[in-house]
Amino acid sequence: MKDNQVSLHRVIKASPEKVYRAFTDSLAIAAWLPPYGFLCTVHEMDVKVGGTFRMSFQNFTTGHSHSFGGEYVAVEPNQFLKYTDRFDDPHLPGEMPTTIWLEKTSVGTELKVLQENIPAAIPAEMCYLGWQESLDKLIKLVEPNIPDAG
Repeated sequence: MKDNQVSLHRVIKASPEKVYRAFTDSLAIAAWLPPYGFLCTVHEMDVKVGGTFRMSFQNFTTGHSHSFGGEYVAVEPNQFLKYTDRFDDPHLPGEMPTTIWLEKTSVGTELKVLQENIPAAIPAEMCYLGWQESLDKLIKLVEPNIPDAG
C-alpha cells in the first residue's frame, strides 16, 4: 500500500460489456460498490467525459453516512474508465483518481483497478479491504447468467 494507493486485479467470468455495465449503471453500482455493511444511494450519474456523479454510503449499523462525488475523466466503453472522487467531508481532503481497465480474455474479463491519493486519514489497507469486498459483490452480480423466463 505505497503512496496511499491501492491496486487490485481480478479475472471475472463475464464479458467486458457486462462488467462495464456494472460500473456505469446506477442501480448496479449501488448494489455492488459499497463494502459489506453499507448501503449506497446514487444521487447523480452521467457517464461521459466531463460528466459527474454523486453518491452516499450509509453504515447500516450506525446510520452514519458519508457522501462523495467526482467527474469522469476518460470513458472508453467496455475497456476503460477513469474518474475522480472527492469526499464532502473536509477532514478527507483531496482528489482520488480511480482507473479501471477491462480486457477481454478467453474466460471473460481481466479487471484492473488503481485508486490513488487516498486521504491520509483512511489507511490504505482499509481501502484495499473495502475494494476486495466490493469486487466480491461485483463478481456475484455479473457472473451469473440468468435468462429471462418465458
